[in-house]
Amino acid sequence: MSRKPGHVPAYRLHKPSGQARVIVGGEHIYLGRYGSAESREKYARIIAESTAGQAGANPTNNGGGLPKLSINELILTYWRFAETYYSKDGEPTKELACMREALRPLRKLYGNTPAAEFGPKGLKAVRQHMVSQSLSRGLINRRVGRIKRVFKWAVAEELIPPSVHHALQAVTGLRYGRTNAREAEPVKPVKDKWVDAVLPYVSPQVSTMIQVQRLTGVRPCELVIMRPCDIDRSNDVWIYEPYDHKNKWRGHDRRIPLGPKAQGLLRPFLDRESTAYMFSPREAEKWRHDQRRKRRKTPMTPSQARRKPKRKPKKPRNKRYTPSSYRGAVIYGIKKANKHRNGQPQVIVECI
Repeated sequence: MSRKPGHVPAYRLHKPSGQARVIVGGEHIYLGRYGSAESREKYARIIAESTAGQAGANPTNNGGGLPKLSINELILTYWRFAETYYSKDGEPTKELACMREALRPLRKLYGNTPAAEFGPKGLKAVRQHMVSQSLSRGLINRRVGRIKRVFKWAVAEELIPPSVHHALQAVTGLRYGRTNAREAEPVKPVKDKWVDAVLPYVSPQVSTMIQVQRLTGVRPCELVIMRPCDIDRSNDVWIYEPYDHKNKWRGHDRRIPLGPKAQGLLRPFLDRESTAYMFSPREAEKWRHDQRRKRRKTPMTPSQARRKPKRKPKKPRNKRYTPSSYRGAVIYGIKKANKHRNGQPQVIVECI
């Protein structure tokens, strides 16, 4: 009886031997002890390779004198380097998280495979596994590029033969219209009416940030680090030069013009030290507490009046917003706006 297209062979138990097995193309492949991590890894690799239409990894002879590392050991060695390289101001950057996600399927499918024996067919199997996870074509190409970057680093450190990275370079990215990988929907601008609907439900700091970003097109990572000393106010049009930005490592300058509308929004936040951040979560929290007291209908009890702020709160507010906390504040405003729209169409999908 023929199997339906797209059928995935099951992970089975061979009772007489106690081994796990899988039947692919009529062939019984034994995977090792049933339920073991090694058998699970081998099963996942065989399924990925069979789905991709490949027979397996392309063996490459290991060069003399090089360490015989497995993929797991190579990833662990690379990770020690990545934790220091992808770091800024003592904090890990977003690229480190992206690298972790890219290496996860490689470790799952080929963790115990010798790194020197990993070739183009294995990389294609990893890529096909990403396709089966319904990832978009662009994201898959970026993750495959990060995997190649790991092997390039390993060659530079003389951990694997150069021929391994050279062979992986032959695997090109997925092309538009020539793959069954999902295409991501284009990101469209948010309508002004939805932005205006959210502004009353966020703090003055977040409201100003939203409006300045809409007027200037500044990136969130540049907006949250804005300081008075970074703004040249000597001319009619102010110029904001963030001390850190996306392309600083390339030696590029970043100059963001601020017109009259943006200047009017920023003026209330210039009354501070020149090196202090203009948008502070601590100030936003104080504003929320003040608003809550104004709306209070009952008098404060003596015990509440004597209550002092905790010296060491569990989650102290930072001196400035991060792109993540800024996004969280916007989502909070969207939820509050949706709650008060009285049955009107909600805006949360378009605003996020």
